Amino acid sequence: MAQRFLIVGPSWIGDMVLAQSLFKVIKLRHPVSRLDVLAPAWTHLLLARMPEVDEAIAAPFVHGRLDLGVRLRLGRELRARDYGRAIVLPNSLKSALVPFVARARVRTGFTGEFRYGLLNDARRLDRNKLPRTVDRFVALALMPGEGIPEIPAPRLQADPEKARAALGRLKRDLPAAPVLGLCPGAEYGPAKRWPAQYFAEVAKSKLAEGWEVWLFGSDKDKPETAAVQSLTLGRCLDLGGQTSLAEAIDLLSLTSAVVTNDSGLMHVAAALDRPVVALYGSSDPRHTPPMTPKASVLYLDLSCSPCFERECPLGHLNCLRQLNPERVLAALKG
Repeated sequence: MAQRFLIVGPSWIGDMVLAQSLFKVIKLRHPVSRLDVLAPAWTHLLLARMPEVDEAIAAPFVHGRLDLGVRLRLGRELRARDYGRAIVLPNSLKSALVPFVARARVRTGFTGEFRYGLLNDARRLDRNKLPRTVDRFVALALMPGEGIPEIPAPRLQADPEKARAALGRLKRDLPAAPVLGLCPGAEYGPAKRWPAQYFAEVAKSKLAEGWEVWLFGSDKDKPETAAVQSLTLGRCLDLGGQTSLAEAIDLLSLTSAVVTNDSGLMHVAAALDRPVVALYGSSDPRHTPPMTPKASVLYLDLSCSPCFERECPLGHLNCLRQLNPERVLAALKG
C-alpha cells in the first residue's frame, strides 16, 4: 500500500513555490506515495500546477486566529486517510494541530512554537547548515542528520491555451515581439519595492527596442503597476489586479525576461524557467534566492541590509534607490 503524506503548507506564494522542491524529493524517494497538501484555498491554483501534488486540501482558517474548533474538526475528518507521515512547514503551534488530531503516525517539523507534544519528530533548526528556506523544507523529508542532497528546482506547469484565452479576454493577441515582464509589487512592504520610476526607465528602454512590456501584480499591487503605466504614458500592458494567479502563471510563461522584486511572482517566474533579474533590498538573497540558473540577482549588501523590515527604518531606502536602472538593463543583456 502506498504511503500517504500530509504536508501543511505555507501561506506565501514564494514559499509555496519553494515547497515544490520538497514535494519533488518525496516523490523521488517514494514514487508510489500519495501527497496531500493542506493550504489556504487561494494557493490551490498554484498547487494545481505542481504534478507532484495529488490533492490540495483547503485550510479554512482565518489568518492570525487559532480557530481551534475548525482545526479539530478537520483533523478528525482526515483520520480516515491514515497518513503515515505529516510534514509541518510553518513554525506555529496551530499549524501542527491538524496532523496531530488526524493521527498521522510520524509528524515532522522544526521545534518552533512550543509544539513538542504535537510533533513526534521535532527537529532543531541549524540556520548555518540550512541557510535557505528551500534547504529547510527539503531537510524535513530526510532522516535526522542526513546531508542535503542536490535539490530539484521548482518547475510549474503553464498552459499555453489558457494563456491565449487570458489574452483574448484582455482583447490582446499573442505577442509578436519579445515580452519583458515587470513585477513592481511586493506584498511584504515598501522596503522590498524598487522605485516605480526605475521600473519605468527599464520599461521605456525596452519599449524603444521594440519589446512589449507587461506589468504583473495582484489587486494589492495595482498602485505600483499603475504608477509604472503612468510613467510610461500607458504603453505597457497593465495586468495589475486583472488576472487570477493561474492566469498570471500562464502569461508569465510567455515572457522573454522578467524584472522583479523579491516577491512571490519572482519565484513563480523562476519556476517557469524564465530569465529573471531579481532585485533585493531589505531581504536576503542568500535566504530566498530564485531557484533557476537563469537568474541575475542584484543586491547591494549595504551595512544596513538585510534588515527584513517592511519599511526602511532609516527612511532612505538606499538598498534599492542606489540600485540604478542601468545595472538592471545590463543584466537583461546578460
